[in-house]
Amino acid sequence: MSVAIVSPQMYKSLSEVFPLTASQLNFMCFRLTPEIEKKDGNRLSHHFSLKLPETVVIWHQPYFWVLASSNRQIPNKDELQETLIRIQNEVDDFKERLFGFQSVRHPQLTPFIISLFAVQVLKKTKFDYPIAFSNNGVIVRREPDFWTESIELQDSLHPALTLTVSSSIVFRDNLAEFYEKHHQREKPEQFLIGLKVQEIERGNNAIIVGLVGTIGEHRDQLLEKATGSTSKQALREAPDNQPVVAIQFGKDTKQFHYAMAALRPCVTSETANQFEVEYGKLLKATKISHQERTNLLASYKKTAQESLAAYGIRLELSINSRDYPSFFWQPPVKIEDTKLLFGNGITGKRTEVLKGLSIGGVYRRHGKFQDKSKVIQIAALKLCDVTVSLFLKQLTQRLAKYGFRSEIITKKPLSIKNLATAEARAAVEKAVNELVEIPHDIVLAFLPESDRHTDDTDEGSFYHQIYSLLLRRQIASQIIYEDTLSNSGNYQYILNQVIPGILAKLGNLPFILAESLDIADHFIGLDISRISKKIQVGTRNACASVRLYGRQGEFIRYRLEDDLIDGEAIPPKLLERLLPATELANKTILIYRDGSFVGKEADYLVERAKAIDAKFILVECKKSGVPRLYNLEQKTVIAPSQGLALRLSSREAILVTTKVPDKVGLARPIRLTIHEKGHQVSIESVLDTTLKLTLLHHGALKEPRLPMPLYGSDRMAYLRLQGIRPSVMEGDRQFWL
Repeated sequence: MSVAIVSPQMYKSLSEVFPLTASQLNFMCFRLTPEIEKKDGNRLSHHFSLKLPETVVIWHQPYFWVLASSNRQIPNKDELQETLIRIQNEVDDFKERLFGFQSVRHPQLTPFIISLFAVQVLKKTKFDYPIAFSNNGVIVRREPDFWTESIELQDSLHPALTLTVSSSIVFRDNLAEFYEKHHQREKPEQFLIGLKVQEIERGNNAIIVGLVGTIGEHRDQLLEKATGSTSKQALREAPDNQPVVAIQFGKDTKQFHYAMAALRPCVTSETANQFEVEYGKLLKATKISHQERTNLLASYKKTAQESLAAYGIRLELSINSRDYPSFFWQPPVKIEDTKLLFGNGITGKRTEVLKGLSIGGVYRRHGKFQDKSKVIQIAALKLCDVTVSLFLKQLTQRLAKYGFRSEIITKKPLSIKNLATAEARAAVEKAVNELVEIPHDIVLAFLPESDRHTDDTDEGSFYHQIYSLLLRRQIASQIIYEDTLSNSGNYQYILNQVIPGILAKLGNLPFILAESLDIADHFIGLDISRISKKIQVGTRNACASVRLYGRQGEFIRYRLEDDLIDGEAIPPKLLERLLPATELANKTILIYRDGSFVGKEADYLVERAKAIDAKFILVECKKSGVPRLYNLEQKTVIAPSQGLALRLSSREAILVTTKVPDKVGLARPIRLTIHEKGHQVSIESVLDTTLKLTLLHHGALKEPRLPMPLYGSDRMAYLRLQGIRPSVMEGDRQFWL
């Protein structure tokens, strides 16, 4: 397959990946016995870094690595042991543990260790945080973010890091000050429990799950554990009757007790009203202009260079197309010029989807609608005051334009304005149950704008309630919010987005790629969604799913499995059901994994491929922790071209799959990694394939960030973890659109 390299004459491109060089590092290495797990290793290294001046400590299994600044003597064994004892006295989890201490002779530095050192140095570095917005104690500020990277230079891995700019919405005061000023101060459980908070010292996010007494009862113990002078002073000054909160971090069910002075409340779309600020204005303030981003990147880089230099680490120029032209890639044919195939052999570009559907109709009609006289039977359920008659008329006209007869056979208005939540949900359930008694192919539900942000409330949203009730009965649904119908002049635009999705949810295939993809015979999106056990250690699998696509990106079927599985690995018996030999034997299959292959997933997949004489190309697709790419125009960063990629190694690359308007922000790339245990292909062929598979979204006219075998997998997993799933575990309709 031919590949395209970005030419410096076309334009300059650059990345947020900065190579590192190190010389005469002042370091040593030790290990503790018995050996500890990753979580405890990272926690201990954090405390070591806090207590040792001009020194950073990182943990990388099974060793602790210590780096001191160039003008400081490396801590000796006695100093490290004394520091460990101090940490143990302050941190409950380590108090009762006995550790043996052993220095490691002749430790060998790796590129990854150097990158970890650099990131830990920057965590101790003081950067400027310019404030872009401030109101009622809520601020939007610019912050640097950084993490480890590695890049293949001259056929060997080289240490690097990503340095980027982000915006955060922060409450200026701590949780104690927020509590003291709150109008519900006498009933703290009503506004504190469930509140998202952030550790002031380390920046980790958590949720308050309970109140556990008062400062007066726990002051001495909290003072013993406090590590920062600011938090200690706040503890001494806190009133005796101030509550102490119990918090949980992420999926960890363990509770930690904190003084409010050590936390700050997080401002989210759900909590913004508690701070008397408009969340929309906060979001607008998070957008960073190209010029501001350019200036901030230059400023943060300068600060980072000065800080790293003190430890013997040099931050080089970022990877760019002038110095590394072969590292940057673009598709041989512009992504927008890729041909799609509609019905009757009509081809057209992605930008001509509506034209293609109008002339050729859908590429493939579902078996239920092979007879063109078959009428799509539609129900309209209206829970808001908006008028929908004109919209429904235009909807049936548009379906007819694409070759489908349709009829609105049921219109069901339901007023829930004056009902309590429980009463409203009961009324909605009754209304949906009445609708399903009549043969309908799809239900259009018109919901109030207030329902948009209620998914995570205890009661849940009407959206998910209706979606679940219909999905279980194999009836398609299309949700439309009232604000989108406030202007009839926008109906055509809304229909442009909605109609192809409706047709796909009914099992039709609006379009596919006009040319086959050469890399594989089939494409699969694999998602394993896990939830934590409530009492025991470990996880249990809630669900697994695969979606199968053909060589032209045509959707073939989905398969869902619900097994409760201890540990990390997918057992072979589950893989046999997800990846049947009848379809995949003797074939080459590209399997996309949403995130990383964990545990022994890759091993089991390779064994399954061998057992059925197939080849499995295993590709990890990650959405977070991905450096941005840019184009450069007159020394100012601008949006990257859609399809621009940065090759990090022969198996890993960063890819820009979307085109984002400047007013929205900058495109967020994805990270693609070819797993070393699967069948090996070129990273360029994976990039080209992935881009083309983003063109097949039938539910919108814009390309999604992920290739279609993975698109919506996080939403599917979320729904299924909530108990929302179709009644049939295998099907040929794209219900997740």
